[in-house]
Amino acid sequence: MDEQDKQTNNPYATPEASLVTESATVLADRGTRLGAAIIDGLIMMALVLPVMYVSGYFALAMAGEQPSLATQLGWSLLGFTAFVLVQGKFLAQSGQTIGKKLLKIRIVTLEGDKPEFKKLVGLRYLVPQLIAAIPLVGPVFGLANVLAIFGAERRCIHDYIAGTRVVVCD
Repeated sequence: MDEQDKQTNNPYATPEASLVTESATVLADRGTRLGAAIIDGLIMMALVLPVMYVSGYFALAMAGEQPSLATQLGWSLLGFTAFVLVQGKFLAQSGQTIGKKLLKIRIVTLEGDKPEFKKLVGLRYLVPQLIAAIPLVGPVFGLANVLAIFGAERRCIHDYIAGTRVVVCD
């Protein structure tokens, strides 16, 4: 018997099975994810829309003027910054936004761990927002992003980009 056989057949050896909590494997349902996204969207609207109104952005839109690409990118940057300021603490602590926290779901890596904050914010939120800001491509990407949730893994394109999934909390 060689050394490897002795180790694999040792009845006194410590078990080497990896432990995965059941909640790390229970995917959040689509309706709960939608609810969390709506809650997060309402929070952001409450913060950003008054700023857009005061700045005159809506007056330009009502006058029929198309904002420049630079203006649109500026608003995207402002919205992203506001998102990180509001949701960053929760994402860093538990991989949850306020909406996800309220609905008891969280973002995890494919291994079930809490994602690294920079990777989570950069890949899961910033990259898709930048793609969505591209004329013509953005709306198609946005639609494809959310429709991807109807796949067997219930992951949006932003989940694939970041290597994440959304699961039910303990």
